[in-house]
Amino acid sequence: MENPEPLKPFLLAFPGPLRDRLVAAVLSGVKVSTSGLLAEYEAEEEEEELPPVGERSALIDSEGREVAVVELTEVRVLPLGSVDERHVRDEAEGHASVAEWRAGHEVFWHGEEVREALGDPLFTVDDGTMIVAERFRVVERLV
Repeated sequence: MENPEPLKPFLLAFPGPLRDRLVAAVLSGVKVSTSGLLAEYEAEEEEEELPPVGERSALIDSEGREVAVVELTEVRVLPLGSVDERHVRDEAEGHASVAEWRAGHEVFWHGEEVREALGDPLFTVDDGTMIVAERFRVVERLV
């Protein structure tokens, strides 16, 4: 019997305390949404296509372990200025408002690790910056 193809990794933030908190929130069922920069997809040269609804991926913890299988239920590309309260709530990162969510994400997106990944040491976001908002569900826990 052949082994199925390995799942693509589902990565939240960078390894460390933030990833650990986000993975725990996914595993607890409170985090069902995430957002990333469209520019990150373009920088990674991912076949220029976003992941399709229904795609399953392996949620990776800070130790590099596969801890769950998640399935995408929605993928939207929208301007940063259009993020709504539902998305913020479903990201479950403790933000009380869209403005608070945005401020926290700007700190992350303007951080050295993101700028390095994008190859742009001066990268900044504004209302028109395109983001990828993904909704997902855990279909299997692996730990």
